[in-house]
Amino acid sequence: MKRLHHRPPATAGLGLLLATLAALTALPSGLAGAAELADKVTKDCGGCHDLTGPSDDSLAARSERQAPPLYYAGNKFREDWVVSWLQKPSRIRPAGDFPPAHVRTTAEGDVIDASGLIDHPVLPAAEAEAVGGYLMTLRPHDDLIAQEDYTPGKVSLRMGAMDFVKFKGCAACHRDTPKLGGLSGPELHTAWQRLQPEFITSYIRDPAAWEPRSLMPNQHLESGPIHKLANYLRAIGESSEESK
Repeated sequence: MKRLHHRPPATAGLGLLLATLAALTALPSGLAGAAELADKVTKDCGGCHDLTGPSDDSLAARSERQAPPLYYAGNKFREDWVVSWLQKPSRIRPAGDFPPAHVRTTAEGDVIDASGLIDHPVLPAAEAEAVGGYLMTLRPHDDLIAQEDYTPGKVSLRMGAMDFVKFKGCAACHRDTPKLGGLSGPELHTAWQRLQPEFITSYIRDPAAWEPRSLMPNQHLESGPIHKLANYLRAIGESSEESK
């Protein structure tokens, strides 16, 4: 059965928006209002990120995309991570948003051509907090999140890694450590700090429900195997935090 996706009413994010506005007193001059903030995010971020939803879901449009969509950022990210990352951005997708455009074949194998990759601008703290708060109001997929019943559990690092690499094949595209795994997908060793748990499970369940032209295959997994993967991302995330 085809899953129907309904946008929540315009008032769905009102509470979050009001909370964001309450934090705007520390903004630099010219960013003190909701309209000004929305305009700035659209102007500064809209050139690379989709902030309104896909108007063209063709493969050609997907191949020309410069950066991941942000129109569902409030359903995807943890706000504290967004605010921190905007102040000190690091590359999450080693080969960019569309890897085939940034990979070249050599005698030693495929390598990433970083010459076409751009660095994300650094934001000052007050602006990062305001932009992060605004992005959290973008929540068109509350319905997908509500369908998830994930409760974080535990899995050993050894068994989780075996499942990630051998049984699910995730390491072909993703890195679960800074040095091991594929490079065509976003790194996942910081996924638990970066992503909301229900987004992780929902995206694994049906990538195309979030991105019509997602490059991630749908393995049609049941909730048990999906939750096991999420628990592994939790385990490596918490292990990384403890080692700092």
